[in-house]
Amino acid sequence: MAATFFGEVVKAPCRAGTEDQEEEEDERRETAEDREVRRQLARKREVRLFRRQTKTSLEVSLLEKYPCSKFIIAIGNNAVAFLSSFVMNSGVWEEVGCAKLWNEWCRTTDTVHLSPTDAFCVFYHLKSNPSVLLCQCSCYVAEDQQYQWLDKVFGSCPRRNMQVTVLTCRHVTDYKTAESTSSLHSPFLKALKTENFKEPPCCSLLEQPNIVHDLPAAVLSYCQVWKIPAILYLCYTDVMKLDLITVGAFKPVLSSRSLKGLVKNIPQSTEILKKLMTTNEIQSNIYT
Repeated sequence: MAATFFGEVVKAPCRAGTEDQEEEEDERRETAEDREVRRQLARKREVRLFRRQTKTSLEVSLLEKYPCSKFIIAIGNNAVAFLSSFVMNSGVWEEVGCAKLWNEWCRTTDTVHLSPTDAFCVFYHLKSNPSVLLCQCSCYVAEDQQYQWLDKVFGSCPRRNMQVTVLTCRHVTDYKTAESTSSLHSPFLKALKTENFKEPPCCSLLEQPNIVHDLPAAVLSYCQVWKIPAILYLCYTDVMKLDLITVGAFKPVLSSRSLKGLVKNIPQSTEILKKLMTTNEIQSNIYT
């Protein structure tokens, strides 16, 4: 209610009601063609899991088809390069699935021969121990696709007798601290774990009020809800592109229970990492 200059009381217009009416009018004005475009866009943004070798879709969730005791997830170029050089180099890994997704920032590739410049999300298991599963995700998973990704990978009723390890990076300017950011020596590692993760982390825990974002946050929240032991290792760096020093910042994680025993030759892995960096620089120069 409101009073005018002359003193009479009038009802003030309600903007909320106007907005609701405008939305209803927009829906009424939407044509069949508009609805079809909306359906096609939603279909295009669906997350699908399939086998690249056979081009067949997975009918059940990945972890339902391939149960595991250890699930290691690398998200982002530097985390992916770390697993490629130090973990996948130390054993024979077989591809068991690939996520196909499309959004404003990402178009995953269908090629079997991946390069560091490609966007991909591929899953492998260790042939000598299939209960060890690994995910390399160099692509961006949009907010509206994260639940789909979790459902396709973990399923609606996941097993609790597994341990999840997530590796990813954020820019050092996202790190909140009372200290001056100029005194921070990046890259540095922080950890965030679920309540059921009982092992000591390989670095100090992430302090409040810092938060995590995107797919790593979705995975950790999912594991917290389902009481799955999980830990996120978050590398804060000032170089978000593929960087030798940033990749090396993940090395303390090699002593963790999840990765211990998977890495057999660290000097050889370091050389493979350097070759990977060289290949990436050559490919980047082609397109710049």
